[in-house]
Amino acid sequence: MQNPQSTNGMDPRPIGVFDSGVGGLTVVKQLMSLLPEERIIYFGDTARIPYGTKSEETIVRFALENSVFLLEKQVKIIVVACNTASAIALDRLQQVFSLPVVGVIAPGAQAALEQTRNGRIGVIGTASTIRSNAYVKALKALDARVKIFTRPCPLFVPLVEEGWIEDEATYLIARRYLRPLMDNGIDTLILGCTHYPLLKSVLQQVLGESVVLIDSGIETARHVEGILKERGLRAPVGQKPEHYFYLSDLPYKFQEIGERFLERSLPHVETVNFEAFVSGKGRSFWERFERVVESTPVK
Repeated sequence: MQNPQSTNGMDPRPIGVFDSGVGGLTVVKQLMSLLPEERIIYFGDTARIPYGTKSEETIVRFALENSVFLLEKQVKIIVVACNTASAIALDRLQQVFSLPVVGVIAPGAQAALEQTRNGRIGVIGTASTIRSNAYVKALKALDARVKIFTRPCPLFVPLVEEGWIEDEATYLIARRYLRPLMDNGIDTLILGCTHYPLLKSVLQQVLGESVVLIDSGIETARHVEGILKERGLRAPVGQKPEHYFYLSDLPYKFQEIGERFLERSLPHVETVNFEAFVSGKGRSFWERFERVVESTPVK
């Protein structure tokens, strides 16, 4: 079902990326920047967003279905750009699939530990990501001594999608959200939502230059680069990639928002009838994995 890797140690197949919506395009942007010869297939599950309000079992199933869709596109690696899916479903995906599957949480946690000077790290994200404690667990697993301070920032997502990046209201909200973290003396802040990198300039001005911002998208792209090099999966030198973007629904102003995220035009956008895919073409993939999913309890 997947094209064989070429004999010269390179692999022209695309990188697969999925997210619950449009935010994962910030990860795609970093992949395009760091790996300009790699093709990218993106799937945004815009018909079923938000994931954060769903049960863990549902999020795992959605993540598996998204991955099956990307497998049908013959990808060589899957990047889970959604923080919620990374927190809840990554372990299951890695159990089920033989190709590499990476999330955004572990690379961001590792980078934060490398950057902190005083061992006091802040994490901001959506309410569901903060509630999952995924970053806290990842950081503590690497260094139990680190002090972690978390803060949900739910208003940042609509502000970004509205394009209010430098608006006065955005600065006021950022100051209110970040004040408790500043009071706790953090010197490093993990941007635990794929929308948040678009607010870097605002966050840096509010926090001051002494606080290091960790963009999980950048760190995830570096992690993907390392895996591709290690496994001989890099694209052939000189490959001129085309990128394809698939959505389970076409939300209002998607083109405008997507181009803001990528800072470039958004070609090859296509909506798919995802229910039809899962019950039809994707069923042959899904039946192989369904028993594994049902027989293994959600962590």
